[in-house]
Amino acid sequence: MRSKVAWSIVVIGVLGVMVASTATVLATPPVGSSAVSLAPVGHFGDINVNTKYGDWKGKVETHGESDMYVTQVTIQPGGATGWHMHAGPSFVIVKSGTASVYQGDDPTCTKQDVQAGGTIFEPAENVHIVRNEGSVPLVNIVVQLVPTGVARTISMPDPGNCSF
Repeated sequence: MRSKVAWSIVVIGVLGVMVASTATVLATPPVGSSAVSLAPVGHFGDINVNTKYGDWKGKVETHGESDMYVTQVTIQPGGATGWHMHAGPSFVIVKSGTASVYQGDDPTCTKQDVQAGGTIFEPAENVHIVRNEGSVPLVNIVVQLVPTGVARTISMPDPGNCSF
């Protein structure tokens, strides 16, 4: 009986190591990318607000605590964020350079170039990568709202839809 228990513990341990190492191998780390916080992390409780101003309407609703991040992300020429997603929405303003954005669910790997002054909205759980295919540093200002305790950025495996 003890040998069966010991054998089961060994098998579970080996499987755990295999799963953990597979997740590490599949994740795509950033290259030439750095992030600097521009403000302390904002903490919010439940949010439920509907806004109307003229013809404009907005709605924000959360259940549970949220964290808001305001970050400057710099990607050097030839660098990239790595494939990733966010647990909540991200609002991006390209401050300088050109952001080349690719979506993980796009079978044709279509590039969306966003120049300085342009914006990108990244919905929650949208797998994507941002690359700097230009010759000057790409600088983005990012505002994100995510559940408290969840990482601002979640590394994801390469979806295999792009040739880079």
